[in-house]
Amino acid sequence: MSAVVALSTLLDAQQVWRGRAMPAALERPAGEQPTGWAALDAVLPSGGWPEASLSEILLPLDGVGELQLVLPTLARLSRGTRPVMLVAPPYAPCVAGWRQHGVDMRRVEIVTAAAREVLWATEQCLRSGSCAAVLAWPQQADDRALRRLQVAADSGRALAFAFRDRRHLANASPAALRLELEATPRTQVWVRKCRGGAVPAQPVPLALAALH
Repeated sequence: MSAVVALSTLLDAQQVWRGRAMPAALERPAGEQPTGWAALDAVLPSGGWPEASLSEILLPLDGVGELQLVLPTLARLSRGTRPVMLVAPPYAPCVAGWRQHGVDMRRVEIVTAAAREVLWATEQCLRSGSCAAVLAWPQQADDRALRRLQVAADSGRALAFAFRDRRHLANASPAALRLELEATPRTQVWVRKCRGGAVPAQPVPLALAALH
């Protein structure tokens, strides 16, 4: 990994690596952001992750394959010039496993933050325009907080992923995409909300495995 960054670094700098990154206007996503899972891409209106938007991934518990779900995307993005940020992940990434899936760990950076600061740190990374994607694990996030992340992802031209407990499914969300992972009896993904299209009636079976 490139670095583990304390939140105090962000506070002191009041910015996120602007100096070493290309301006967002010069390095925008190409318009298509495939998930790397053909069956999932086939049912999503944009053919993948919504561009420069927040995707919410709802889980029964941590470690049910949620990181493997995004690893093809992270592998692709890590070949670019902008870093991938992990904000307060519950586990340290398995470096060998991520590399095996094609992720250039030199482009992966972790931001350590207290629970109450996760949303702020995530928003700053997204707004900076220097990040290709920001993954966050907020313990508490209301509609207003999620809306700020959606706006920040759009302004910073980054993919945003929020991993949350599936009990929040009952609450409305401004996220452009909401996926629910179901781990038993087999791993499958339910599309609960997708901007620009109808929600599929059936889940998408995926061969996901727990990978930190």
